[in-house]
Amino acid sequence: MEKTVLQQALSLHQAGRLGQARLLYEQILKTEPDHFDALHMLGVIFAQKKNFALSFEMMNKAIARNPGSATAYNNRGIALQELKRHRAAVKSFDQAIALRPGHAKAHFNRGNALRSLQQYSAAVDSYNKAVQLKPDHAATYVVRGESLRDLKKYRAALADYDKAISLKPDYDFLQGTRLHTKLQTCDWSGIEELQSQLEQEITNGKKVAVPFAVPALTGNPGLQRKAASIYLQDQYPANQLLGELQRYDKHEKIRIAYFSADFRKHPVSLLTAEMFELHDRSKFELTAFSFGPDTGDQVRARVAADFDQFIDVREKTDKAIAKLARTMEIDIAIDLTGLTSDARPGVFALRAAPIQVNYLGYPGSIDSGYHDYIIADRTVIPESRRNDYSEKIAHLPDSYMANDSKKKISETKFTREELGLPPNGFIFCCFNNHYKISPVTFAGWMRILAKVTDSILWLPDAGPFAKDNLRQAAVAHGIDPERIYFAPKLPKLADHLARLKVADLFLDTLPFNAHATASDALWAGLPLLTCSGEAFAGRVAASLLNALELPELITTSQQAYELRAIKLASEAASLDKIRKKLARNRLSSALFDSRNFVKHIESAYITMHERHHADLPPDHITVTRKLKPKSLPAKPKSRSKTRK
Repeated sequence: MEKTVLQQALSLHQAGRLGQARLLYEQILKTEPDHFDALHMLGVIFAQKKNFALSFEMMNKAIARNPGSATAYNNRGIALQELKRHRAAVKSFDQAIALRPGHAKAHFNRGNALRSLQQYSAAVDSYNKAVQLKPDHAATYVVRGESLRDLKKYRAALADYDKAISLKPDYDFLQGTRLHTKLQTCDWSGIEELQSQLEQEITNGKKVAVPFAVPALTGNPGLQRKAASIYLQDQYPANQLLGELQRYDKHEKIRIAYFSADFRKHPVSLLTAEMFELHDRSKFELTAFSFGPDTGDQVRARVAADFDQFIDVREKTDKAIAKLARTMEIDIAIDLTGLTSDARPGVFALRAAPIQVNYLGYPGSIDSGYHDYIIADRTVIPESRRNDYSEKIAHLPDSYMANDSKKKISETKFTREELGLPPNGFIFCCFNNHYKISPVTFAGWMRILAKVTDSILWLPDAGPFAKDNLRQAAVAHGIDPERIYFAPKLPKLADHLARLKVADLFLDTLPFNAHATASDALWAGLPLLTCSGEAFAGRVAASLLNALELPELITTSQQAYELRAIKLASEAASLDKIRKKLARNRLSSALFDSRNFVKHIESAYITMHERHHADLPPDHITVTRKLKPKSLPAKPKSRSKTRK
């Protein structure tokens, strides 16, 4: 009879009738509590129902009954992986592989767990084995490609994406990732047709691109918003698992929580470190939820010291993080990661706080339905573009971007010779990521070089593949490729800022501007010329320049951008005037006035909070400029309490 009941349960399970199958498995366990198949398959049902804690429990019981089951160890590893216990997951997959070396799924899953631990080389090794065992599994090529991208092995990543597409042409969100990877190597072959196709498919609601790939591919803010909406509705829709969030009583201080994967040496923390230090502790209580790696670097230590609580939540599920934020009665949750690497939108989908804010990490609308506000300014989001953003806009009076006025510049006086640059001639530079260099932008740079005799273009080194492509592109535009120089990455930001002083003019990119990179250049005293686009990502440099009172470095067309660059390179007096103005304004204008910036963003937070407690829905906010304070209280000593 038991066999018949088990067969019925398996048949119902296979047909997707999980509730009925579960009842039959439980019926078997009432008479035989150690029945392996019933325990194991019940664990599978719990995993299918996204209850991974119960799945893990059932798999443990099944393994205790049959420790020779590779499948049970594999499924236990999946539950551990979903519970964010990645190291334990790797061990479980190792046990599955020891029992069955040819278990392709276990090798694949082991790679995923290692990838979550950011052990990308080890992950690739696991994926290699999975590919050998099951060469027709498209997903393995995709995740191996992603790991290769993280290792900056872009050509190999592209080969994997191409293989995955050959196996499954409609693989979700892969076309955009593939195209973005081509941009990282400056491989522009067929780019116009591919971009046009991608834009059309996003317009048609197709799942073709992860959101962060899109701003470098199109400057259309409406398309960027739609791509984000498609992705989030598919992957992270609003989730009522924790129930409706009840209104909190007003606290003595507004409880602000910053959520980020980037509390470390990363542009987001390098920009926000002083903001955290200067928050008014008489009005705000600060918590950090860190779901990124604990690198132990100086930036992380500095940032962690400025929170009342710094909580490491890497090994917590989205549900556990959101539940913790609710238990702590966080008033405002600021999402500093958005839709960039290692983002956790699932936390916000569960509604971690009554007010949720999109800020800094992702330069555009997340269009989630559960991010209430976006922090901006009237340059990055002008009034005419409000409809391209689902969030209500909190307009700060100067630039939306936090900056660190304590950022150190090395006293090293680099010479051209030390940097491998020619002794004479005008130095144009751009230290943006290579995926931001569009073929249109590069063609403009080549026309500029053609007009400015003996000038050179100085770019960051991105490996031999990208360098070869850029040199070939220069030749195609009639420019000697030897006029392009590549700078190695320096371990210390202070040294990089110092070497920027050797350049004459920073040339920005479009449709994706320099962001933190622009801030670095301007802080170092290097004039930056931008062409302002339509979307947030293409208007950031203009925001910074307006806050520095340098509108003369903002253009609005490709032709004007090129003409202005040529003029500045040809008229030493004009450029020298701008450089001196930048030197004056750097310490006197709004951009690097961190104290006033903090007052502005705090004003936005207070308004959000007051509206919420007045039973008013989120609405657009305009913060007016504050007078510069005479002084601020001295920074208190470290008060953070790190929790895990």
